[in-house]
Amino acid sequence: VFVGPGADVMERVGDKARAKAEMKAADVPLVPGTDGGATLAEVRAAADELGFPVLLKATAGGGGKGMRLVHVAEELEAAYSTARAEAEAAFSNGSLYLEKALVPARHVEIQVLCDKDGGVLTLGERECSIQRRNQKVIEEAPSPFVTPEMRKAMGEQCVALARAVGYYSA
Repeated sequence: VFVGPGADVMERVGDKARAKAEMKAADVPLVPGTDGGATLAEVRAAADELGFPVLLKATAGGGGKGMRLVHVAEELEAAYSTARAEAEAAFSNGSLYLEKALVPARHVEIQVLCDKDGGVLTLGERECSIQRRNQKVIEEAPSPFVTPEMRKAMGEQCVALARAVGYYSA
Protein backbone atom coordinates (compact mmCIF):
# COMPACT_ATOMS: atom_id res chain seq x y z
CA VAL A 1 0.00 0.00 0.00
CA PHE A 2 1.30 3.43 -0.91
CA VAL A 3 1.64 5.61 2.18
CA GLY A 4 0.54 9.08 1.19
CA PRO A 5 -2.41 10.81 -0.43
CA GLY A 6 -3.74 9.90 -3.84
CA ALA A 7 -2.56 11.63 -7.01
CA ASP A 8 -5.81 13.60 -7.31
CA VAL A 9 -5.34 15.13 -3.86
CA MET A 10 -1.67 15.91 -4.51
CA GLU A 11 -2.58 17.60 -7.78
CA ARG A 12 -5.16 19.77 -6.02
CA VAL A 13 -2.98 20.79 -3.08
CA GLY A 14 0.44 20.58 -4.78
CA ASP A 15 -0.13 23.89 -6.54
CA LYS A 16 -0.09 26.56 -3.84
CA ALA A 17 -2.63 28.80 -5.57
CA ARG A 18 -5.07 25.90 -5.90
CA ALA A 19 -4.33 24.80 -2.33
CA LYS A 20 -5.21 28.29 -1.08
CA ALA A 21 -8.54 28.06 -2.91
CA GLU A 22 -9.19 24.69 -1.24
CA MET A 23 -8.32 26.17 2.17
CA LYS A 24 -10.59 29.16 1.58
CA ALA A 25 -13.46 26.83 0.64
CA ALA A 26 -12.84 24.86 3.88
CA ASP A 27 -12.94 28.11 5.94
CA VAL A 28 -9.32 27.70 6.99
CA PRO A 29 -7.74 31.10 7.81
CA LEU A 30 -5.35 32.40 5.15
CA VAL A 31 -2.61 34.98 5.02
CA PRO A 32 -3.91 37.92 2.93
CA GLY A 33 -2.60 38.09 -0.61
CA THR A 34 -3.37 37.33 -4.22
CA ASP A 35 -5.54 34.32 -5.02
CA GLY A 36 -3.28 32.77 -7.62
CA GLY A 37 -0.54 33.43 -10.10
CA ALA A 38 -0.25 37.19 -10.42
CA THR A 39 1.27 39.60 -12.92
CA LEU A 40 3.68 42.28 -11.79
CA ALA A 41 0.86 44.84 -12.00
CA GLU A 42 -1.41 42.65 -9.83
CA VAL A 43 1.41 42.12 -7.34
CA ARG A 44 2.03 45.88 -7.16
CA ALA A 45 -1.65 46.58 -6.55
CA ALA A 46 -1.89 43.90 -3.84
CA ALA A 47 1.31 45.10 -2.14
CA ASP A 48 0.03 48.68 -2.12
CA GLU A 49 -3.23 47.50 -0.57
CA LEU A 50 -1.65 45.18 2.02
CA GLY A 51 1.38 47.27 2.85
CA PHE A 52 4.98 46.14 3.10
CA PRO A 53 6.68 43.84 3.83
CA VAL A 54 5.28 41.22 1.43
CA LEU A 55 6.41 37.81 0.23
CA LEU A 56 6.58 36.77 -3.40
CA LYS A 57 6.18 32.98 -3.64
CA ALA A 58 6.25 30.44 -6.45
CA THR A 59 2.93 28.67 -7.00
CA ALA A 60 4.83 25.45 -7.73
CA GLY A 61 7.48 23.58 -5.80
CA GLY A 62 8.86 24.48 -2.42
CA GLY A 63 12.10 24.55 -0.49
CA GLY A 64 12.23 28.33 -0.57
CA LYS A 65 12.82 28.44 -4.33
CA GLY A 66 11.14 31.37 -6.05
CA MET A 67 10.52 33.17 -2.75
CA ARG A 68 11.50 36.75 -2.01
CA LEU A 69 10.80 39.01 0.96
CA VAL A 70 10.16 42.56 -0.24
CA HIS A 71 10.44 45.41 2.26
CA VAL A 72 9.66 48.44 0.08
CA ALA A 73 7.90 49.17 -3.23
CA GLU A 74 11.19 50.06 -4.93
CA GLU A 75 12.41 46.46 -4.50
CA LEU A 76 9.29 44.84 -5.95
CA GLU A 77 10.07 44.73 -9.67
CA ALA A 78 13.59 43.30 -9.26
CA ALA A 79 12.39 40.78 -6.67
CA TYR A 80 9.53 39.71 -8.95
CA SER A 81 11.91 39.18 -11.87
CA THR A 82 14.42 37.22 -9.79
CA ALA A 83 11.79 35.05 -8.07
CA ARG A 84 10.07 34.33 -11.39
CA ALA A 85 13.33 33.27 -13.05
CA GLU A 86 14.28 31.08 -10.09
CA ALA A 87 10.85 29.41 -10.03
CA GLU A 88 10.98 28.81 -13.79
CA ALA A 89 14.45 27.25 -13.52
CA ALA A 90 13.55 25.08 -10.51
CA PHE A 91 9.99 24.02 -11.39
CA SER A 92 9.47 24.86 -15.09
CA ASN A 93 6.76 27.20 -13.82
CA GLY A 94 7.48 30.87 -13.18
CA SER A 95 4.04 31.67 -11.76
CA LEU A 96 4.17 33.75 -8.56
CA TYR A 97 1.68 34.92 -5.97
CA LEU A 98 1.98 37.45 -3.18
CA GLU A 99 1.24 37.25 0.53
CA LYS A 100 1.53 39.77 3.33
CA ALA A 101 4.74 39.00 5.22
CA LEU A 102 3.94 38.30 8.84
CA VAL A 103 6.93 39.51 10.80
CA PRO A 104 7.73 38.09 13.24
CA ALA A 105 6.10 34.72 12.65
CA ARG A 106 6.65 31.07 13.45
CA HIS A 107 6.69 28.22 10.91
CA VAL A 108 4.73 25.38 12.48
CA GLU A 109 3.60 22.22 10.68
CA ILE A 110 1.08 19.58 11.73
CA GLN A 111 1.17 15.98 10.51
CA VAL A 112 -2.17 14.30 9.84
CA LEU A 113 -3.23 10.69 9.44
CA CYS A 114 -6.53 10.16 7.63
CA ASP A 115 -8.67 7.22 6.60
CA LYS A 116 -10.94 7.05 3.55
CA ASP A 117 -14.05 7.43 5.73
CA GLY A 118 -13.24 10.98 6.88
CA GLY A 119 -11.47 10.01 10.10
CA VAL A 120 -8.59 12.41 10.76
CA LEU A 121 -5.96 12.33 13.50
CA THR A 122 -3.56 15.18 14.08
CA LEU A 123 -0.21 13.83 15.22
CA GLY A 124 1.15 16.94 16.86
CA GLU A 125 3.04 19.92 15.57
CA ARG A 126 6.62 20.59 14.58
CA GLU A 127 8.40 23.90 15.05
CA CYS A 128 10.23 24.60 11.77
CA SER A 129 11.21 28.24 12.24
CA ILE A 130 14.97 27.74 12.25
CA GLN A 131 15.69 28.16 8.56
CA ARG A 132 18.40 29.07 6.09
CA ARG A 133 17.32 30.56 2.76
CA ASN A 134 13.67 29.76 3.53
CA GLN A 135 14.53 26.07 3.98
CA LYS A 136 14.00 24.29 7.29
CA VAL A 137 17.21 23.37 9.09
CA ILE A 138 15.82 22.06 12.40
CA GLU A 139 12.41 20.64 13.28
CA GLU A 140 11.43 20.43 16.94
CA ALA A 141 8.39 18.62 18.30
CA PRO A 142 6.36 19.75 20.03
CA SER A 143 6.78 23.45 19.36
CA PRO A 144 7.73 25.29 22.53
CA PHE A 145 5.75 28.30 21.26
CA VAL A 146 2.36 26.63 20.71
CA THR A 147 -0.08 26.91 23.59
CA PRO A 148 -2.72 24.24 24.28
CA GLU A 149 -5.38 26.62 22.90
CA MET A 150 -3.39 27.26 19.71
CA ARG A 151 -2.74 23.53 19.31
CA LYS A 152 -6.48 22.79 19.56
CA ALA A 153 -7.46 25.52 17.05
CA MET A 154 -4.71 24.58 14.59
CA GLY A 155 -5.64 20.90 14.84
CA GLU A 156 -9.29 21.68 14.13
CA GLN A 157 -8.29 23.68 11.05
CA CYS A 158 -6.12 20.80 9.79
CA VAL A 159 -8.99 18.35 10.25
CA ALA A 160 -11.38 20.65 8.35
CA LEU A 161 -8.96 21.02 5.44
CA ALA A 162 -8.08 17.30 5.27
CA ARG A 163 -11.76 16.39 5.11
CA ALA A 164 -12.55 19.14 2.57
CA VAL A 165 -9.93 17.93 0.07
CA GLY A 166 -10.53 14.21 0.66
CA TYR A 167 -7.02 13.69 2.04
CA TYR A 168 -6.21 10.17 3.21
CA SER A 169 -3.18 8.26 4.45
CA ALA A 170 -0.22 10.13 6.01
